[in-house]
Amino acid sequence: MSSSTTSTTQSPYTQEQIRVWLRGLLTIAWADGDFDADEKQLIASITDEELAPNVDFDSFKIVSPDELVATLGTDPKTAENFLRMAVMVALADGVYSSEEDGVLQSFCHSLGLQDDVLASLRSTLYDHETATGSVPVADGTGRDPLKPAREWLDQLEVHDPRLARFICKMVPSQCPFERDVVLFGRKLVHIPAMCKLNPLYEQLVGLRFRALSYLADDCQEDVTPYL
Repeated sequence: MSSSTTSTTQSPYTQEQIRVWLRGLLTIAWADGDFDADEKQLIASITDEELAPNVDFDSFKIVSPDELVATLGTDPKTAENFLRMAVMVALADGVYSSEEDGVLQSFCHSLGLQDDVLASLRSTLYDHETATGSVPVADGTGRDPLKPAREWLDQLEVHDPRLARFICKMVPSQCPFERDVVLFGRKLVHIPAMCKLNPLYEQLVGLRFRALSYLADDCQEDVTPYL
């Protein structure tokens, strides 16, 4: 198989659209301000290969809703695919914050999309001030309040190798194990596995699998580095 830098698969998006698309995803990744050294290194490698080389993180310019609309155009399918991927980025660390929700709402409204799915996701909001959040469960009637979000996210289509590589790098290859944080022999806190913390973890895994399959089958790329 060819390397990831030699793929000739035809993309439905222009280079400028992909550039703004990825900047939009990075805008979401930075929204809550919770950006550690490992995440910074990960984003640096992604931007260097897929967005633009030598990105200056201190002067990185976030995407405004108006710029997003002007570049992506008015195609509702493109707009929905972007918003789906933006939601996935917001959920990738297992926490959906009010800051991320605010940015997603602005993107959603500017792109002319309904925010029904975002409304359902707000039941999982995490408050950085109080360090509290919740994972919604089925009610007494057996209904799943996040079912619309699950079905909507599962419709995300991957048709661009640059976006596929972004997904494979952003979404962990396996569920981080649950663990205890211990100091001086005493357990301070128990951190659950991401698959227990994130109610939409299966959607993330499914998206990553589709991205890998697209790169391997359609683009004939070697996906070993992502496994």
